[in-house]
Amino acid sequence: MCLVVSRHFHLHLFTIDSKLNLRPETMDLQNYSLVSEFVLHGLCTSRQLQFFFFIFFSGLYVAIVLGNLFIVATVISNPHLHSSPMYFLLGNLSFLDMWLASFATPKMIRDFLSDQKLISFGGCMAQIFFLHFIGGAEMVLLVSMAYDRYVAICKPLHYMTLMSRQTCIGLVLVSWAVGFVHSISQVAFTVNLPYCGPNVVDSFFCDLPLVIKLACMDSYVLGVLMISDSGLLSMSCFLLLMISYTIILITVRQRAAGGVSKALSTCSAHIMVVTLFFGPCIFIYLWPFSSFSVDKLLSVFYTIFTPLLNPLIYTLRNEEMKTAMKKLRNRHVTFH
Repeated sequence: MCLVVSRHFHLHLFTIDSKLNLRPETMDLQNYSLVSEFVLHGLCTSRQLQFFFFIFFSGLYVAIVLGNLFIVATVISNPHLHSSPMYFLLGNLSFLDMWLASFATPKMIRDFLSDQKLISFGGCMAQIFFLHFIGGAEMVLLVSMAYDRYVAICKPLHYMTLMSRQTCIGLVLVSWAVGFVHSISQVAFTVNLPYCGPNVVDSFFCDLPLVIKLACMDSYVLGVLMISDSGLLSMSCFLLLMISYTIILITVRQRAAGGVSKALSTCSAHIMVVTLFFGPCIFIYLWPFSSFSVDKLLSVFYTIFTPLLNPLIYTLRNEEMKTAMKKLRNRHVTFH
C-alpha cells in the first residue's frame, strides 16, 4: 500500500495489484490535482511594451479608484444626493466599479515588471469568484437603475413611493445576492475539475472559459453549461435594460412633443454605460471557446476601461453631480 497527499492535504489510500497498477480505494482521481499554480500569459511579451503598459495602467488604476471613490464620497456627504434613489444607486455602482477594477488590475500591473507571471491555484479561483460576483452584482444593479429611470419618467407622481429607501436598499441587496449565487455556482464546479498538466492561461487574469480548457478531462459539455450561466445572466439583464429604455422612450413620446429628446437626454448616460459593459461580456460568453485574440482586448475593456468611463459619463453629463462635487472639493480645500 502507499499514501498519496492531494492538493487539499487529504490522504488517499491506494493498493498495488499484481501488475503494479495503482488502484484508488477511497476516491475518484478527479478529486485531486497536480497543478498548484497557473502561468498567466499577460497582455504582451515585449519588454518595451510591458514597461509602457506598467506606466499607462498604473495611471488608469489610480484614476479609477480616485474617480469612483470621489463619487461615493460625494453621494454620502451630500444629504440631497444620499436621499435620492438615483444617486444612491449610482454610489453603489461606483463602489462596485472600484472592486471590478481591483480584482485583477493590481496583479497585472505588478506582472509587467516580472519575468514569471505566476498565480496560485487558490488565487486563480479567487479571481474567478470576484469577477463573477462583482460582475453579476453590477449587471443586476444596472437593471435596478433602469427601473429607477422608468419610474421617474413614466410614473413621476408615484416615484418616491415606489422608490423608497427600503426599496433601494432591497434592490442593492438583491444585486449582491444574485452576484454571489451566480459566482458560487461557477467556482464550485471549476475548483473540483482535475488540473494535472497544462497550466498556462492566455490572459492577464483567470477567467472561466480559459481555465476550464486546462482541465485534464473532456470538459466541453460542462464548460458550455457553466459559461451559459454567465451568458444567460448577461443576455437576460441586457434585454431587460433595452426593454425598459424602449418603454421609457415610447411612453414619453406619447405624452408630450419633444419628449423623445428629453428622454434620451435623461437616459443616454445609462444606455452608454450598458452598451460599454454588456457588449464585451456578451461577446466573450456567447463564443466561450473561440481563440480570438480580441477576447483579451475586450477583457481589458470591461475590467479597466468601463470602471474608468462610468464616473466620467455620469459626472460630465450630470450638472447636479458636478455641482455637488465642486462643493465637496471646495469644502475640503477650505477645511485645510
